[in-house]
Amino acid sequence: MLVGNKSDLRHLRSVQTEDAQAFCEKEGLSFIETSALESTNVELAFQKILTEIYHIVSKKALASNDDGAKPSEGGTRIVVTETPAEGEKKKSSCCSS
Repeated sequence: MLVGNKSDLRHLRSVQTEDAQAFCEKEGLSFIETSALESTNVELAFQKILTEIYHIVSKKALASNDDGAKPSEGGTRIVVTETPAEGEKKKSSCCSS
């Protein structure tokens, strides 16, 4: 994704919108112009990139499952126990007065 920022500063533009769009089309990228000052397309840009990342990761996960890959069994098991209530805490002999 190519993001053109500060779209509110049209008079200082270095690259025309049409040129950026043509470049993105040629390179297979999506294009969006944003302006934080005008609150234009900033959130949309983040949503689009996160959606694209999600699709890529999902495709990779599906592809690895299709290959018969299984999760490793060599992991470490972690057991979480309840912590004692505030009044039940053991006093440490270290650093106590």
